[in-house]
Amino acid sequence: MEWLTPLTALYAAAAAVPVLLLLYFLKLKRREQLVSCTLLWKRAVQDLQVNAPFQRIRRNILLLLQLLMLAAVLLALGGPLLSRIAAPGRRFVLLIDRSASMSAADVKPTRLDDAKKQAELFVQSVGAQALFSLGAKSDLVMVIAFDDHPKVMCNFTSDKRQLVAAIEAIMAGHGGSSLAEAVVVARAFAQSPGLEPDSRTTQEPARLVLFSDGRIPDLKNIVVASDELVFNCTGRSADNIAVTAMQARRTYESPDEINVFATLINYGYEQAACDVQLSLNTDVRAVRSVTIPPRSSDSGPDANEPGKVALNFTLSHADAAVIEVRQLQPDALSCDDAAWAVVSPPRRLSVLLVTAGNIVLESGLRASPLAKLDVRSPAQFDAMDHAALSVDQPYDVIVLDNHVPGSLPKCRYLIFGRPPAGSDVAVAEQVENQVIVDWRPKHAVLQYVNLTNLFAAKSFRMTPPRDAEVLAEFNETPALVLVRRQGSTFLIAGFDVLQTNWPFEPGFVLFCYNAVSFLGTEAGQKYQTNLQVGEPIVVDGLTPGATARISGPYLPGTEVTATPAGSIRFSGDDRVGLYSVAVPDQPLRMFAVNLLDASESDIKPVGEIVMSGQIVQARQQPVSRANLPLWPWLVGLALALACLEWLVYNKKVRI
Repeated sequence: MEWLTPLTALYAAAAAVPVLLLLYFLKLKRREQLVSCTLLWKRAVQDLQVNAPFQRIRRNILLLLQLLMLAAVLLALGGPLLSRIAAPGRRFVLLIDRSASMSAADVKPTRLDDAKKQAELFVQSVGAQALFSLGAKSDLVMVIAFDDHPKVMCNFTSDKRQLVAAIEAIMAGHGGSSLAEAVVVARAFAQSPGLEPDSRTTQEPARLVLFSDGRIPDLKNIVVASDELVFNCTGRSADNIAVTAMQARRTYESPDEINVFATLINYGYEQAACDVQLSLNTDVRAVRSVTIPPRSSDSGPDANEPGKVALNFTLSHADAAVIEVRQLQPDALSCDDAAWAVVSPPRRLSVLLVTAGNIVLESGLRASPLAKLDVRSPAQFDAMDHAALSVDQPYDVIVLDNHVPGSLPKCRYLIFGRPPAGSDVAVAEQVENQVIVDWRPKHAVLQYVNLTNLFAAKSFRMTPPRDAEVLAEFNETPALVLVRRQGSTFLIAGFDVLQTNWPFEPGFVLFCYNAVSFLGTEAGQKYQTNLQVGEPIVVDGLTPGATARISGPYLPGTEVTATPAGSIRFSGDDRVGLYSVAVPDQPLRMFAVNLLDASESDIKPVGEIVMSGQIVQARQQPVSRANLPLWPWLVGLALALACLEWLVYNKKVRI
């Protein structure tokens, strides 16, 4: 048996018991009264003897009942617990999933609230560090909440109030679920140095107690012992309709036209009909009814595959826009019912080509939809005011063809030939007869560009910095490198295009278009506006020390100060929705943060998880208290004694 608050009971007893006894020592003040009969004398003498001060307390059933009643109340204040858990002194790590799927409301109010309730019951059941405990040691508990990354809510302690407060402080997120990192953190905290010569711990390993719906994609990266982890599953239903993909972009041929693409998935086992709403700047532009097939229940390669439907819309809007696609059918998970996209206004780029004469490159650039293409010789470019170019930036992109200037204005560069000194790309020598061996076809610069047949007679052997992106590689050196340095962006092709067969390939013109569009996009807004939950909001090009105010869902306004490099980075966008960044004397910047995670939208609870071949079954019954609080019984006993004392008192005063 344990006592949670023994000092409270001791302090109350020290104050209440003497007061009760003092009441029986008090001498009542009486007045003389003549009576007509001597039958009452004996009773009066007894009353005088009892109330005389400094007398031994005589037997009194009322005093006994009152002392018993007071003792029951004082014992209840001590918080006694009858523990049914043996072997005290163990350690537990509570791993509580707070990812997007845990916001599902199939368990009221949400799965996360149900998991927190079970975790609190577990905390109340472990052996506590309290006075008068019959156990030799106390159980220690640690609380970790996790989504994409773990967060330690409370280190190992036996203070149940602190543990319950830590559990209640866990807030729902809209991110993914990654348990492997949380397990690593838990084991790191649980590994305490021991007294053995090799510094190994002398304690038993901490037991992991997982509260989740089992929708964890990285289970195969976790290795646990057979009895190391206990899995408590929450959730009941798989019914959910989610927007799992959404994109809005302007067409190349008509920049005022916006194409919107979206994918809806039905994770339930019944066909679902819903309305899909398209909004532009909060104005509803279209509502379309769709029917989504159910999740497949057949065996085979498509077993358990959810039903899908694709939608596309076309809008005409010449200004900046916020596009929203929302399905209007109520379901268990609301954070994946909508997706947003921030679309910039159409913008035609101004490009400066610095070349001694390259008709192939000039023709490839003129094939792109540019507002202006100026051609300058290397001498003319070197004679320009580079300081004014850095400040005014009349060109969105500068293309350098086999020219390495002494200084470079702040801008976005497409470079053919030797990399300039400001890019931090080292050049050792030239190599010959290079062929492409690998490239990144999904990058915006190389999208739809086939580099299979690219051959360079000569190329510079480039050594890019560690933070550079290598987009394509020759057999001996990188072919295309993307570097960002001091506010400038360099897209470097380390060869002379005239010494390659690239101009004869159809992909060369497409590469020029992609490269200029990619660099021009960075020039236009300098930040990525369409993000997934967990991706930071980054804005560059600000005045060092400038204060930006960021607002969003459940975020009334947070101030962030720009770094000396003129950039801000905000990682608090853990909820889906629209975020705004307000900087004094600058236009308001909008960011769309979406879930778009098919694994989190699949809310079907998993009763069995597999960790590197180790099968862990979920507990069949939810967590319940493993100890018995005795204070309700003591309070009931006190009430019964009070009733008995009242009956005895009324019987004694009755004549």
